[in-house]
Amino acid sequence: MTQEAHVTQGPLTTEAGAPVADNQNSETAGAGGPVLVQDQTLLEKLAHFNRERIPERIVHARGAGAYGTFTLTRDVSQWTRAKFLSEVGKQTETFLRFSTVAGNLGSADAVRDPRGFALKFYTEEGNYDLVGNNTPVFFIKDAIKFPDFIHTQKRDPYTGSQEADNVWDFWGLSPESTHQVTWLFGDRGIPATLRHMNGYGSHTYQWNNEAGEVFWVKYHFKTDQGIKNLTTDEANQLSGMDPDSHQRDLRESIERGEFPLWTVQIQVMPAAEAANYRFNPFDLTKVWPHEDYPPIEIGKLELNRNPENIFAEVEQSIFSPAHFVPGIGPSPDKMLQGRLFAYGDAHRYRVGINADHLPVNRPHATDARTNSRDGFLYDGRHKGAKNYEPNSFGGPFQTDRPLWQPTQVTGTTGNTEAPVHAEDNDFVQAGNLYRLMSEDEKARLVDNLAQFISKVSRDDIAERAINNFRQADGDFGKRLDTAVQALRG
Repeated sequence: MTQEAHVTQGPLTTEAGAPVADNQNSETAGAGGPVLVQDQTLLEKLAHFNRERIPERIVHARGAGAYGTFTLTRDVSQWTRAKFLSEVGKQTETFLRFSTVAGNLGSADAVRDPRGFALKFYTEEGNYDLVGNNTPVFFIKDAIKFPDFIHTQKRDPYTGSQEADNVWDFWGLSPESTHQVTWLFGDRGIPATLRHMNGYGSHTYQWNNEAGEVFWVKYHFKTDQGIKNLTTDEANQLSGMDPDSHQRDLRESIERGEFPLWTVQIQVMPAAEAANYRFNPFDLTKVWPHEDYPPIEIGKLELNRNPENIFAEVEQSIFSPAHFVPGIGPSPDKMLQGRLFAYGDAHRYRVGINADHLPVNRPHATDARTNSRDGFLYDGRHKGAKNYEPNSFGGPFQTDRPLWQPTQVTGTTGNTEAPVHAEDNDFVQAGNLYRLMSEDEKARLVDNLAQFISKVSRDDIAERAINNFRQADGDFGKRLDTAVQALRG
């Protein structure tokens, strides 16, 4: 089954609507003569073709997406006043974009890389974007390091290839990455399909209820299809045979009516407990152990409709963690704080200042009422309405009620590290993750890491990388050192 094409019957036309007499032969000065500049059908087609693509995303360029429905299954009003979370059984339309991080737009799907899990809720109070990954943690904890980190994952400016030296030099000098790297090189580093992996909000977010009480929240999306992964060899073979494997699987499963489903869970921390929690609860390289804050099931997420046009709805879709609704807000997570700016700025550059007006991005359950006007591709939607506030002509007005509660701060300004909590260090959770693995999982993890580290050209970079895992767990480091030495001879 394929998506039916929506084509208007009748003559082929130009962009202006004039009928095209001949779409096979360009107009020339006599038979065999040069092409004429007056052939506007030819020039219009070539000019449009040259502009069919927009700049690809610097990260998360390779993506697939689908529409779906979020259904609330638990009363959460004690924690948040968000209307789309106000009534058990309430359904909200969603759009979910999956992506790899480091690869470009034409790269293969089945590669070892985190997967973006960007979810847009089309709520009656505006769009709420939850921008996460398929891992609960990340490589760094401060956005000021993000451009440097991504530069190590992308093509080297001299060689034009991803270089093991760059990757492991940065990770070795950034011990905070040890936890996420352990995730990435374990079995879940290459999902078998997009349907067979979990999603996470990763960051910590604020929820606030009608009484103004504040709670810190983490999101989990647990796949109902079960976790399935690929080994490195399986992924290499699949990437060569079908670079579009994940996108194809998602599209075809929805076409068959096998709608992917995730169980949505949250962890909830009362705001008063954050200051003395054993880990910094706003550190993106850390998880909240489930024994401290057990996950609570709150809903189901189902994907049930494919996009009709990949460029219009997947490539031009935009997500920003700054898109909140009443009852939900940011936390002091320094990575999240940087992303509040960076995502919106990227979309204004890539897609344009009116990207929010595109069908996939604009609110579906309410109207956007702003005083922003004009700019590239402005559609005139405001007609003759005034473009300032306050005004006396019935224009939109402020509510005087912030979306989230203020966060108390103290101290002086400056370039400071985040506060250190009792059990904060860069290695403890990576070690915990390693010790949770079976012997087979540990063996595959060590082999995956060793295969990559062995490509490093300098012994000091390789040793520093290995030492991070040694500090996470002695056995982990010893086995990795042995494996790398064997491969390096």
